[in-house]
Parts: sequence; C-alpha cells; structure tokens
Amino acid sequence: MPEKLIAYCGLDCAVCPAFLAAERKTLAERQKTAEEWSKEYGHRLKAEEIDCVGCTAREGKHVGYCSLCGIRLCALEKGSSVSTCASCPDYGCEKLVNFLKNVPQAKATLEALRN
Repeated sequence: MPEKLIAYCGLDCAVCPAFLAAERKTLAERQKTAEEWSKEYGHRLKAEEIDCVGCTAREGKHVGYCSLCGIRLCALEKGSSVSTCASCPDYGCEKLVNFLKNVPQAKATLEALRN
C-alpha cells in the first residue's frame, strides 16, 4: 500500500481508485472504477477518464470533479504555504466546512494534522 498522499481537503489520494489505477496503469482497474462511479454518481464515465496524479500535483491529469474542485483551486492559489487545508490561515472556511460535513474521515485527518 502506498504511503498517505493527503489531498488539500484531507482525503487520502493514495487509496483513491483513480489514483491507484493510474499509478498501476491497469485498464481493468480503470474499467471497474468507471462502472462503479457511473452507478454511484449517475454520470457515465469511461475507463480512460479514470486517471489522476493526486490532488496536490499542479500538472497532470485529475479525475472528474477534482480538476475543478474549489478547495483544490483555492489551495493552489495560496501556493506552497498551504500543504493541506489544515495549514491554511483560513481553515474552517465555508467551502471546506460544507465539504467536511459529508466526509468525516477527511475532517479527522485535517484535525490530526492541525494538532
């Protein structure tokens, strides 16, 4: 298992099926993830769309919404002073709080990083 690769929002990219499929370069994993996410999110995804280099990478592919994520874009604007939202001076902003309501594991990760 890869070591943790924490996204700005506190999710662990290293366990994301899109990140893992891209890292391992396996079509079967991409197809499986595309099928699962198509059902889960109600939006048809193709296997070739399941490709991601991780949230904090500026360059490279970012799967689906991740490329447009407001939290990610905000952190990228703030530059190297923000490794995750836990280190942001605006920690607890409305955008982040709304996201974390639905993702308690990400909130726990950010809180642990803050301590």
